[in-house]
Amino acid sequence: MKTASLYLSLFLAIIALSSCKPKDKNPEMNIIFLHHSTGRIIWNGEPSSKIAGKIRNRSNRLANILGIKAELPKLMEKYNKKNRKNYQINEMIFPKNAPYGWKNYPYDYYNIWVRNAGNKPYMEEPTLELLTKDYGVIIFKHCFPVSSIRPDKDTADINSEFKSLSNYKLQYLALRDKLHDYPGTKFILFTGAALVESSTTEDEAQRANDFFHWVKNEWDTPNDNIYLWDLYALQTEDGLYFKDEYAASPNDSHPNAQFAGRMVKLLFNRIIDVIENNGSKTRLNGEPI
Repeated sequence: MKTASLYLSLFLAIIALSSCKPKDKNPEMNIIFLHHSTGRIIWNGEPSSKIAGKIRNRSNRLANILGIKAELPKLMEKYNKKNRKNYQINEMIFPKNAPYGWKNYPYDYYNIWVRNAGNKPYMEEPTLELLTKDYGVIIFKHCFPVSSIRPDKDTADINSEFKSLSNYKLQYLALRDKLHDYPGTKFILFTGAALVESSTTEDEAQRANDFFHWVKNEWDTPNDNIYLWDLYALQTEDGLYFKDEYAASPNDSHPNAQFAGRMVKLLFNRIIDVIENNGSKTRLNGEPI
C-alpha cells in the first residue's frame, strides 16, 4: 500500500508540475500534423522500450507527463536547441471518430475543406479558414484504405465517397485549388499509405500505384505552397504492396515500430526543408539531395 501511495503521489506531482510549465504561445513556426493511426505510429517513432510503447499507445498525455516523448516533437526540440529556432509541432486527430466519422480520404478533405468551407467548423472539424489562422505548416495524410480503389463508374462524381480513380482526381484537383487560396501557408501531403498484399487485390494495388504516380507527376505543380512526402514509395519500394517486413504483420497494413523509427526521421527532414528551403534540398521521400 505504501508503494502504491508513493507512486500515486509522484504521479500527481508530475501532473502539477507539467500544468505549471509555461507554453510558448508565439513560436517562430506553428505546425500541425493531422492524422489517424498510421500517422500516430510515425509521429511516435520507435519506442525506447515495450513499456514506453504501451504507455504511448494508451495515452499521449500520460506519456508526455512521464517524459516519454514522441519522436517527431523530440526531433523538433533537438533541432530548435541546436539551431536556435523556435518551431512548434502539434498533432490533431482529423477527422475525429464522431460526429464526422473516422474517414480521411480524398472525398473527406474535399468535403470538409472545399464543399463545406467557411469560418465555422463543419461537424466539429476545423475548416482551412480556421486552421490557416493558427498554423503556418499543415501536414495531412490518408489512412491505408485509401488504396482500396475500385474500378471507375460510367461517370465521375466529385461529391461521391466512392473510391475510384476518377473521383479521387476530381477531389484532388478541387483540393489543390483550395490550398492555393492560402499562399502564406505551406501544406505537406503524404502519398499512400499502401496496403499489404494480403489485404488487397492486384487490380486495386495497381490503381493505387497509378493514382499516387499521378499525384507526383501531374497533380503536384512546382513553385507553389503544396509539398509531398512520398510515404507510398518508401512503403512499396517500387512494388505494388506495402512490404511485409515493414508492416505490423503480413495481415496488418500499419507500420511496425522499426519502420516508423526510420520514417519519422525522413519526415522530419522533409518538414524542416519545406520550412527553410521550400523543399529544394530533400527528395520527396525526405532524403537529402
